[in-house]
Amino acid sequence: MYDLIGDIHGCANELKGLLAKMDYREHAGVWRHATRRVIFLGDFIDRGPAQVEVLEMVRAMVDADQALTVMGNHEFNAVAWATPVATGSDAYLRPHTEDNRKQHAKFLDQVVEDSGDHEKWIDWFRGLPLWLDLPGLRVVHACWHADAFADLTGHLDELHRIRDEAAWAALTRKGDPAYDALETVLKGLEIVLPDGVEFKDKDGKVRRHVRTRWWKDHPITYRDLAIAPTDVIPQIPHEPAPEDILPGYDGEKPVFVGHYWMRGTPRPLSSRVACLDYSVAAGGKLCAYRWDGEHDLVDEHFCWVDVDRRQTATQGAA
Repeated sequence: MYDLIGDIHGCANELKGLLAKMDYREHAGVWRHATRRVIFLGDFIDRGPAQVEVLEMVRAMVDADQALTVMGNHEFNAVAWATPVATGSDAYLRPHTEDNRKQHAKFLDQVVEDSGDHEKWIDWFRGLPLWLDLPGLRVVHACWHADAFADLTGHLDELHRIRDEAAWAALTRKGDPAYDALETVLKGLEIVLPDGVEFKDKDGKVRRHVRTRWWKDHPITYRDLAIAPTDVIPQIPHEPAPEDILPGYDGEKPVFVGHYWMRGTPRPLSSRVACLDYSVAAGGKLCAYRWDGEHDLVDEHFCWVDVDRRQTATQGAA
């Protein structure tokens, strides 16, 4: 059986605390459980104080067959940041803008940009799968979306890993269908708001699209669909969204995601969908779900540790 762990963002102390709470023990540098394995949902880096330590813990478990993992958008961005658009070019797949560097600066500082360690971790990120479809459950960082998977297939190997440099270029090229598919899988499904509707995000950028509760499968309003800060929600119109705007979820297996910076007491989003990102890097919780083969997810299988709020200032905010 599996214990699925949400976005860690460099919070090593919380990861150790959560593993210990679930009866994992460290032996010879690897955290192990007698009968269970971990599945990590990505976003190991950026924001937190101990990103390299988190990576070392996760990789040791994966290498020892004690864990599986998928790629998060932060690992994807890290590879794109470090990859020139062409050999010898001073332009990169993720442009080195001030905003992009600010988001990534703590990782670059902790790993030492352009060092051997930096290159080592970028190479490891390149080999992470975008999703897992296992007997009994599914795992993806942000959105399980069959059409997006189809658009990505030609750029991936049989284990859903990004195939080669040409694939990386396509997945970072705005306007390419594969770019939009990758954005959906790793960052969530966004929809266009009605004409004239916009809002500012937490970074002050004007947005005319809104991230959605993609797992919904019935007619619903734009406001009900929106995943946005509490102060933004009143700006989203309470008018019906087009019925075909969401893929829904087939519910064949439970699916686990991270990414969405949830708050409050962890619980399923629906009977077959759970988000395990509970804002650890912003003083929230590091959250897991202890899956025992059930089809319908239950509140009682969530497990978490709260952040020591005395350390929150050193970890930074989301």
